[in-house]
This record gives sequence, C-alpha cells and structure tokens, in this order.
Amino acid sequence: MNLKKNINIISSKSTLRIVICAVLLLSSSKVLSQRVVEDDIIATPYVGIQYGANMTDGDLADRFGFANHLGILAGYKTDLNWVFAVDANFMFSQNVREPGLLSNIMDSQGTITNTSGSPADILLFLRGLSVNGIFGFIFPNTGHNPNSGVMFELGAGYLWHRIRIESQEDEAPQIEGDYLQGYDRLTSGLNTSQFIGYNFMANGGVFNFYTGLYFQQGYTYNRREIFWDRPDYQVPTDRRLDLQFGLRFGWMIPIYKRQVKDFYYN
Repeated sequence: MNLKKNINIISSKSTLRIVICAVLLLSSSKVLSQRVVEDDIIATPYVGIQYGANMTDGDLADRFGFANHLGILAGYKTDLNWVFAVDANFMFSQNVREPGLLSNIMDSQGTITNTSGSPADILLFLRGLSVNGIFGFIFPNTGHNPNSGVMFELGAGYLWHRIRIESQEDEAPQIEGDYLQGYDRLTSGLNTSQFIGYNFMANGGVFNFYTGLYFQQGYTYNRREIFWDRPDYQVPTDRRLDLQFGLRFGWMIPIYKRQVKDFYYN
C-alpha cells in the first residue's frame, strides 16, 4: 500500500516537473519570438500544412468539378522577406464528370455485375498530386510586424491526376487489374501556380498562418493509349490546359534560432 502511494507521489512529481518545464519552454519561446519578430525582419526556416478549396476550369472542368487540396510544405524566409519553399499537395474529390465512363460494361439496367451475380456498388473519385518549388515575397510594411503582410508567390512543378474507381466490398473483374488503365484517364505534366494573400507571423506563440487566393495551370497530357469505353476513339495527344483556382489556408511553424545571450549565470 505504501509502495503504491510512493509510486503515485513520484508520478505526480514527475508530471508536475514536465508541466513546469513545458510552461517555461513556451514562455521563453514567446519572449524570444516577441523580441525578434515584432521588431526586425528575421530569417527562419519553417514547415507547415495547408488546405485549398478549388474550382476547376479549362480541360480539367470537363472531367472534374470542385477539388480539395491538402498539402505539406517546407521553406525558408530570408531577412529580406524573400520566401523559398517546396510543397506537395494531394488532390481529392468525389465530383467526377465523365459521362458514360463505364457504359460498355453495364447491363441493360445500367449496372455492373459482380462475381456473385449482384449489382456492384461502384464509386468514382478524383485523385491527384502536385509537387512544386515556390518563390515569393512578403511586403513588410503591410502587416502588424515586419515579418507579416501581403504575400505573393510563384510556383512551378509537376501535376498528376486520374479517376479512381472503387468497387465497395464487391469483386468486379471488369474494372480490376490492367483493365483499370483503360478507364482511369491518367494525366500528367508540368504546372505553374500563383498565390496572393496575407502572411501572419505572431509576435509570440504558435499562431502563424497565411491565407489568400490560389491559381494553378497544368500543361498536361493523356498518358493512356486507349479508352475502353470508347475503343474506336483516338485518344488526344495534344497538350491539355488544366486550370484550378480558389482559396488556400495554411498553418506554419517557424523554427527560430535561439540567440546567444550576452550574460551568463554561474
């Protein structure tokens, strides 16, 4: 009984020490960031996550509607407020516009039969990925501190997207394995992007974000040689223009370098 009580006391003291250390760490981090972020333009690496809500246009709008972007990024902001970064964004949506995509394997009732002889439950999704290098600038006199303000970025990279076909809990060999390649409309190519918005770096704490308007242009090509739903159709080999535009919001974590102190304790 005493042993259990002693263990609980030790555990409580350890937890208390951890909490105190965490509070002191956050407090010191806040003081440091207040001193440098509020007064001067600082150079710092950073990492973050971002979300975009995008409408489609151009050739992409013939195949997909509204698209979500969920991404990660890593970058560096110089002491002149220039921004250099790389990001990767996963594209996803249930808004697929490809009428008659599976019509050649449907029966007279408009259904696809699975291996048990029942109608298969087929779902269509947008799946894609873009990877980009980014170059930008934060205008220092437009925010609440020198590191915040109107931000403009340019990006260039690679874009890939396709139609994902899923048969929920059903085996439908007509859309499995190599057969999928004739239906997924795999497309890829170079892309460019632009962002204009506001970058907010807090004087202290972790509340650092950016938000604004995002535009993307994909210069892509069809990567399949045949469409099974239209076997007599000549698959276009011309360059496509896949356009997206919308709102983007991101949360970032600056990695501040601790300054050397000019006084020491013995």
